[in-house]
Amino acid sequence: MIKMPKWVRGKLLTKWGITSVLFFIYILLINEHNLVQHFQNKAKLQQLIKQKEFLEEKIEADQTKIQELQTNQKNLEKFAREQFLMRKENEDVFVVVE
Repeated sequence: MIKMPKWVRGKLLTKWGITSVLFFIYILLINEHNLVQHFQNKAKLQQLIKQKEFLEEKIEADQTKIQELQTNQKNLEKFAREQFLMRKENEDVFVVVE
């Protein structure tokens, strides 16, 4: 038999002590909102926040580009030529691939 100090026998072996220990084990390890899940959720939240910031910057850049294309005819022609390989009549377009 294992010898335990008197304070351990008096406190831990009561029905309240055993219930408390089992409750904390359940809370920390077993239930669906345990500590491991909490830290995984926290890491995922940080990743989603970074992704949100990146996408917001991309949206802002795209809105600036759209505004620029809507207000300037030369930029619109340049964009159409570069992205869609459009050309004017009687014009040859050469695409140089690097």
